Amino acid sequence: MNWFTRVRNSLGFGEEKKTSEKDLWIKCKSCQEMLFVQEYEDNLHVCPRCEHHGRINADTRLAMLLDEGFELLPQPQVTEDPLKFKDSKKYTDRLKAARASNPHEDAFSVGSGAIEGRPAVVGVQDFGFMGGSMGMAVGMAFCAGAERALTRKCPYIVITAAGGARMQEGILSLMQMPRATVMTRRLKTAGLPYIVVLTDPTTGGVTASYAMLGDVHIAEPGALIGFAGQRVIQDTIREQLPEGFQRAEYLHKHGMVDMVVHRKELKQTLADVIGYLQPQAAA
Repeated sequence: MNWFTRVRNSLGFGEEKKTSEKDLWIKCKSCQEMLFVQEYEDNLHVCPRCEHHGRINADTRLAMLLDEGFELLPQPQVTEDPLKFKDSKKYTDRLKAARASNPHEDAFSVGSGAIEGRPAVVGVQDFGFMGGSMGMAVGMAFCAGAERALTRKCPYIVITAAGGARMQEGILSLMQMPRATVMTRRLKTAGLPYIVVLTDPTTGGVTASYAMLGDVHIAEPGALIGFAGQRVIQDTIREQLPEGFQRAEYLHKHGMVDMVVHRKELKQTLADVIGYLQPQAAA
């Protein structure tokens, strides 16, 4: 390192440039193009070159779908680390790390408001919080959202994004599957629409429960949707899987998804679906 570089770095010029570049540019994970962050965000976190739909957090998703003035439901309180789990790190340390980079206490957030003037409750799973994994907090938050929809007599819309059940909570995480399933049955009994929007990725126990129990299933383009991984399936059945297997478009073609909708059109599509399923819900 020469004298000029040392002086420049000591005055902070090097750090400023590095931070500025990081703030200004982002690389598309699909086409590898460098994009202006502002352009990318203005395009709803969709690559303007290849239309790849990037992952977004819960707050961004709620603001994108719900009309202004929606209410954010409080995160239900659950027993943390009930199994005193530890692998390479303590579970409590993993939770602290996840919360340090996320404004919410866990991976599932619920907003109560309206979509294009139609009352709705929206639950969002955030893959950025421990891979959106389903533990007791996620299960409780899902049920709290369903309860709010039952109280308001309005549709419940869930945006899924998860790697599956949270291994650090063992059987207690798997118990959230039947718990969430019971709540979807209560919505059905009450005659309230339950709509699922499948985003990248939706896998594991989430797919095996509430992600595939909707009255209508909508997927974002290119979303990975499945239970087990493609490699596991190939090794089990000893056959080469088709191209695009477990992607939204393939599942739509084979009847597991009702429609694939671009993020720009998602809010209006949800409003239209609510209008078909619950026409009296217009505010």
